[in-house]
Amino acid sequence: MSDDDPTQLRLLAAEAVAREAGTLVRQRFLNASFEVSFKGPQDYLTEVDGETEERIAARLHAAFPRDGFIGEETAGRPVRDGGAVWVVDPIDGTSNFARGVAHFCVSIACLIDGAIEVGVVYDPMRDELFAARRGGGAFMNGAPIRPSDATSLAIACIEVGWNVRGGVKRYLDLIGRVAGWGAAPFRIGSGALALVYVASGRRDAFVEHHINAWDCLAGICIVREAGGYVSDFLANDGLKKGNPIIASAPGLKDALIASAKLEGIAP
Repeated sequence: MSDDDPTQLRLLAAEAVAREAGTLVRQRFLNASFEVSFKGPQDYLTEVDGETEERIAARLHAAFPRDGFIGEETAGRPVRDGGAVWVVDPIDGTSNFARGVAHFCVSIACLIDGAIEVGVVYDPMRDELFAARRGGGAFMNGAPIRPSDATSLAIACIEVGWNVRGGVKRYLDLIGRVAGWGAAPFRIGSGALALVYVASGRRDAFVEHHINAWDCLAGICIVREAGGYVSDFLANDGLKKGNPIIASAPGLKDALIASAKLEGIAP
């Protein structure tokens, strides 16, 4: 693909910007040079989130001034009908970041005409850059990745996302079902990293009752391009309202959809 292709240019830009932002986040994490606050119960916020998002937005706007922008921490720029829009989480896994746990990432996705065309997730503590463009495959630090060969829930490792929006009862019910299948439930505190772990075979699946677009769009692109399954997150205005999500190795798709019974995801 030539470098003058608009999607390829956006992928290259997203990779460079994610690395730059990740370097800033890593430095602030290692220096512990930030204050912690809360947007709501268990909804952590640091000034590093806002600073990093501002830098990402500025870099992308300089490169693509007509593109829209949606970030977790800011109102962003207006999104034109059609065209391109960036969807960004400057630190996915802020609770880990705030508590000194080195498991968080920068997540950058680009939608064009309503389709997820580019996804980049950068883990600055492990220096792992996961990247994909629609139709171009998925890679980690330049090497192709693919999901696991799992075909049975009974031996699967499944990330079960948690947030207060889904409610305690539904979360505990889901955890119970996952354990009841014989699977090993995990929670690592970053939806974006959970998704790229599915894409690269480190996890067999990821399920959550509700997740926001900035937490998952980049990871969705990467899972799909790696050959995995992801539910239709953008249905029913998922970009603005969020949605439930199921992502998995292809061999678990049917069993997982039928067994997870997430509202809004039909078998």
